[in-house]
Amino acid sequence: MNVSASNISVFAELLAVHDVRLLPGSYAVPVDVLAGLPDGSVAHFIARGTTIRLALYAPDALTSVVIATQCGCGQHHEPAGPRRMTIRADAIPLVVRAIDGRSAFGWTGHEAGMLRLSDAAPYFFDLLSRATDAEPAVVLAAV
Repeated sequence: MNVSASNISVFAELLAVHDVRLLPGSYAVPVDVLAGLPDGSVAHFIARGTTIRLALYAPDALTSVVIATQCGCGQHHEPAGPRRMTIRADAIPLVVRAIDGRSAFGWTGHEAGMLRLSDAAPYFFDLLSRATDAEPAVVLAAV
């Protein structure tokens, strides 16, 4: 098992302890997580550039897309590729919370995109807590 698969499995177990489901379409590298919350809403957690972001969506924002195969002839591969869960392109988040890594940690490039899922996990729970409590967004102090 590669490190990414191991990371995502451990993260799924951690989420389950908090009654949150890791949804298909989640990736450990770079961090891009879809999680089903107990109330049915969907959390989309990403780390890109210098920003760590969590957005909450209504349950109907979740959709699946078919990934097309290269040839689609049905001889080499199935005519249609695998399905991937994602957030609808026109979905509007109910709440968004983010950490600006430039101001919080002095990041200057793509440090958020280099975070391992295990390193990003505390930020997931911090942002989720702030998003569900509807508290004003605050920046985490550098650790």
